[in-house]
Amino acid sequence: MKVGIVGAGMVGSAAGYALVLRGGASRVVLVDRNAALAVAQAEDIAHAVPFAHACDVRAGGYDDLAGAGVVILACGVAQKPGESRLSLLSRNAAIFAEVVAQVRTAAPEALLLIASNPVDIMTEIATRASGLPAGRVIGSGTILDTARYRSLLGRHLGIAPQSVHAYVLGEHGDSEVLAWSAARAGSEPIASFAAQVGAAITDEVRARIDAGVRRAAYKIIEGKGATWYGIGAGLARIVQAIAADQRAVLSVSIITAEVAGVRDVALSLPRIVGAAGVEATLFPALSPEETALLRASAEQLKHAAAGLV
Repeated sequence: MKVGIVGAGMVGSAAGYALVLRGGASRVVLVDRNAALAVAQAEDIAHAVPFAHACDVRAGGYDDLAGAGVVILACGVAQKPGESRLSLLSRNAAIFAEVVAQVRTAAPEALLLIASNPVDIMTEIATRASGLPAGRVIGSGTILDTARYRSLLGRHLGIAPQSVHAYVLGEHGDSEVLAWSAARAGSEPIASFAAQVGAAITDEVRARIDAGVRRAAYKIIEGKGATWYGIGAGLARIVQAIAADQRAVLSVSIITAEVAGVRDVALSLPRIVGAAGVEATLFPALSPEETALLRASAEQLKHAAAGLV
């Protein structure tokens, strides 16, 4: 599959690099308003191809996106230290409207994969601007938060994170919801598994893991200015699910008709992702407290997007 990436900064280039390492694309085209940056990133990634999977990696303009099956939008301004993702809204919304129009002209059949923050609202803006069905405009959403959650749970339990089945729901941001009641390790509820291996999930453990997931981005931004490796790998994982029609269950963001009583809001839930994009949405069994938190997250996103779409 040919994959376009608009925005050749750290997130876009990390996604391109991860696609090469995973073998998730046959061709990658990097587009950036700074043409020299796009050329430099494409050349650098291309030099990794002999060590990974065959892939044609090039820089280009919007016209070079023709024929792409997926276009990743990783453009926009970066999050500043101490800045919430939602405060990026006014700075990124105007950029997106212009970019989406050019991508749709060049690659009308492509699915759009949104990486720019605040990703849920950018996903809603891109969906409205593109005119595509909701399932064909996918935000990376909480795919990275979910990976962080599984990593920390796996570390606490002493098992591989791939054996942890747990999701972060709602906003990719401060109001996100760690779905503890639906979490599993292997086939066991997380509390049962933890008891059997002598690693109880106490209130202190929950608070530590919650903070580790919720504050991860801010910690990384304070240390090096931005996050890119984790989300780059997450974007490559989504592309691979689409390219191979895997029908994988991933926590991604699309406009959803109704979530916890809030209508037409973009946020993350477990979704079945395949060649057509998001093919179905799953609603985990949540506790009353988690349902209330998910409703609050949806309401916050709905309110923030109200004046922009």
